[in-house]
Amino acid sequence: MCHYCGCRQIPLIKEFIAEHEAVTNAAGDALRALDAGDLPKARALVSAMQAVLLAHWKGEEDGLFAVMSSDPEYADYIEALTREHRDLAAFLTTADLSSPADAEAFRAAMDELHHHIAKEEDGLFPASLTALTGDEWNLSIKAWRTAHPDRELHAAG
Repeated sequence: MCHYCGCRQIPLIKEFIAEHEAVTNAAGDALRALDAGDLPKARALVSAMQAVLLAHWKGEEDGLFAVMSSDPEYADYIEALTREHRDLAAFLTTADLSSPADAEAFRAAMDELHHHIAKEEDGLFPASLTALTGDEWNLSIKAWRTAHPDRELHAAG
């Protein structure tokens, strides 16, 4: 992951990355629970992942994605990221982790999620540094706050 452009110091991007980390940690724990045969724990972790992802995706899509997709340079890239959100949401909603096929599909989906996150953290987030105006940052932050009414955006530090 990129650590040189400075986007990780932008409070909004920092929050998105923290959400990515929370989801990937829960995914890893869910995979370990599946390996141990602990389906209730795996299901609980997937449910927790879904809750984080739904708010995360709403914040991204209604904010950063919306303002950046108005630029033709980013529109197709963002459209693909949004489609990946929808595909994962649909899968997580219907997956039955007690099914060996769905458990294997969950493993594959978590690999895809890692690739998706890299596309955001190594591509879109660094691009946002130069692509967004002050007003567009404000709109993006407002969308994140709307998607996370019980949380505060923390200053970089």
